[in-house]
Amino acid sequence: MSSENPSLPPAGSARPAPAPSLWRRPSAIVAAVALALLGWQWVETRSRLADMQEELARRLSTSDTAATESRALAKLAQENLQDIQTKIGALESRFSESQGQQVALEAMYHEFSRSRDDRLLSEVEQAVLIAAQQLQLAGNVQAALFALQTADARLGTVDRPHWLPLRKAIASDLDTLKALPQVDSAGVALKLETLIGRIDSLPLAFEARPKAEAVKADEAAPSWAKRLWLDFWAEFSQLVRVERMDRPDPALLAPSNAVFLRENLKLRLMNARLALLSRDGNTFREDMRISAEWMGRYFDLSNAGVDAAKADLVELQKTPVGVDLPNLQASLTALRGLQAVPDRRIDAAAPAAAKPAAPAKKN
Repeated sequence: MSSENPSLPPAGSARPAPAPSLWRRPSAIVAAVALALLGWQWVETRSRLADMQEELARRLSTSDTAATESRALAKLAQENLQDIQTKIGALESRFSESQGQQVALEAMYHEFSRSRDDRLLSEVEQAVLIAAQQLQLAGNVQAALFALQTADARLGTVDRPHWLPLRKAIASDLDTLKALPQVDSAGVALKLETLIGRIDSLPLAFEARPKAEAVKADEAAPSWAKRLWLDFWAEFSQLVRVERMDRPDPALLAPSNAVFLRENLKLRLMNARLALLSRDGNTFREDMRISAEWMGRYFDLSNAGVDAAKADLVELQKTPVGVDLPNLQASLTALRGLQAVPDRRIDAAAPAAAKPAAPAKKN
């Protein structure tokens, strides 16, 4: 049994089968289409690449232009920045210079103000020292009052609140001086000088003469009997003398001792004047008492000049010499305290002038 293969041609057939057409093959068609698509794709890709290159070139050109412009703008901005920094530096320099000038002007003003205050305080100090010297050396309360009032008036011309303690101290010293008994030392010394000059002209007690009766001009000449009676009465009146017993008898001095009495009295009055100037109240009152006692004992009190001199001595004895006078220590202490306080304002302004201005930042 023979088996037949249908795919094989029959053995008796020797003619080959004809070749199929190329377009009838699907693979060929697919390959052709693929090639066509590939070619079109390639052409399209090249076209797109060309367009992209052109766009890229255009954009690159635009970017180069923008970059050039940016560099130009950046350069201009840098130049402007440098110019601005230069101007800022000049402004800072001018500001620092003006600040230094302002501080210098403030320092000059403070120095001028401080110098004016120092000058005023020097004037006040001089017035207070004069017042203290008048009190301590001369005991002249009036001159001290005038000097302190002058100092207070000078302080009143300026408005300085920190000077109020000084004004209070001066006002307190003024009240203390006004409360003291007023002694006119110059007037008392002048009275003593006048009394010393009048001593030589005052009559002593033993030099007194009885008063002669004045004869009236219109009276007629007495008769011889009347004249005889008047002569008898004059002689008799010299034998009998009426004296007061409520005071001691005047001391009788030899004429040669009268000079020593007057000179001793002058020395007493001079010593009283020295005690007045040195404010020695005890010595002054003792000399006045002894002088008044000598005046009443050795001089003729019936004489108006002697009576007036004794009254002056008694009155001068009551003068309050030697009163404890203040030393104005409160005013001097307050004044020294003000002069010792330094002016801090210039010292506070000096660091600001020395501090340099901060440099500007550079980008």
